[in-house]
Amino acid sequence: MTYSQDELLMLSNIQHFSFCKRQWSFIVVENQWVDNKLTVEGTNIHKKADDETFIETRNDVITSRSIPVVSYELGLSGKCDVVEFHKDESGVNLPGKKGKYIPIPVEYKRGSKKADDIDIIQLCAQSLCLEEMLGVKIPIGYMFYHKTRRREEVLFTEALKDKVRSLSLEMHEAFRTGKTFPPEFKKGCHNCSFYDICLPDSISKRKPVRDYINENLNAINEAK
Repeated sequence: MTYSQDELLMLSNIQHFSFCKRQWSFIVVENQWVDNKLTVEGTNIHKKADDETFIETRNDVITSRSIPVVSYELGLSGKCDVVEFHKDESGVNLPGKKGKYIPIPVEYKRGSKKADDIDIIQLCAQSLCLEEMLGVKIPIGYMFYHKTRRREEVLFTEALKDKVRSLSLEMHEAFRTGKTFPPEFKKGCHNCSFYDICLPDSISKRKPVRDYINENLNAINEAK
């Protein structure tokens, strides 16, 4: 399946979708956005990587920032924070450059390495966009975490790529139907900028109307 230009969704939103589908609903379906200290810090960290004019060459590595990417297979478009082009004969030709290069995406995040794959989902989506655009296989990428000042290597396994494809498909279907996902209270909810709108700890504990009716009917029958 391929998507048209009008059907493309923002690549960065797949990270929101992977982290919390309800948060994604607020941002993409309902067009809401709420900032807090953490989101502002994240925006400030990305400012340096948003310089589209920046190109640096060191030895056999060309570094470029804020690279536009698109995948019509995934139906996603956006930008890579940084792409490093490493000289490698299995890569692709670059305009005005001798030899061939493999693109390696680098994503910047404010915190530290996560135990789950929420961050690397977005990075892998970037690699799939670059693969589709350039016709080259990209084996790895890097996450740079501002808190630890460390760069973590990410392997783009077939399992990880399949997960990105599955999430993208599910995200498009939810967008098509205008679905707002129900809350699911979990660790990290209190740090979310949408907490006061979502109210996950109270709404998620509410019982469905059907349960209330059944409980009352049972109570009536027991009283007879």
